[in-house]
Amino acid sequence: MKVEVNSQDTLRGEAFELWMSSPMPMVTLTKTFDVSRVLKISKKLDVGFNALLCWCIVKAAVRMEVFYLLPEQGKLYKYDRLAVNVIVKNKKGGINSCDIPYEGDLKQFLEVYDRKTSQVASECKSLFLDDYMVVGTSAMIQTELDCIVNQYTDKFCNPMVMWGKYRKGLFGVKLPISFQFHHVQMDGGDGAYFLELLQEEIKKL
Repeated sequence: MKVEVNSQDTLRGEAFELWMSSPMPMVTLTKTFDVSRVLKISKKLDVGFNALLCWCIVKAAVRMEVFYLLPEQGKLYKYDRLAVNVIVKNKKGGINSCDIPYEGDLKQFLEVYDRKTSQVASECKSLFLDDYMVVGTSAMIQTELDCIVNQYTDKFCNPMVMWGKYRKGLFGVKLPISFQFHHVQMDGGDGAYFLELLQEEIKKL
């Protein structure tokens, strides 16, 4: 469910006044993660690396209250459900978007992920969920990337998690991950805490 709320009745009231009309209200943080566990479980379960990482992302997000608030078109909305969005390469060689709802069970999440992304790839048509606060993702695995800064449009104020190709080394598998968010939704400290939670969820896989 999605409902409009008075910003002053939330913890983001002051941030709303400060940043809602900012010409560039997005903040980007980048942290290098140890994703050795993701790669190991990916091979063990024979599932996609990105699918597992998306599970960890949404698992970390549901632990933070700020993810259930989102500024849109000058207003603030509260959600009661989260989802993660993935970019899917379709059978024609183009790309589409696919929203995957959060499921509390990993196996169920992976089943929904596989079914929905396969449908999008086959039909060449994006799948969006209504009334979900969606965490966007973008995996540019063609090369190693140190930091990614996404474009900003007031039509899409959702948080974005972005990464490139992981790097194998003597001390494990490393992956810089960039996290972009609207300053009305959360502060820098919240964003940094989310990245810590994400590393926790990766270790718990």
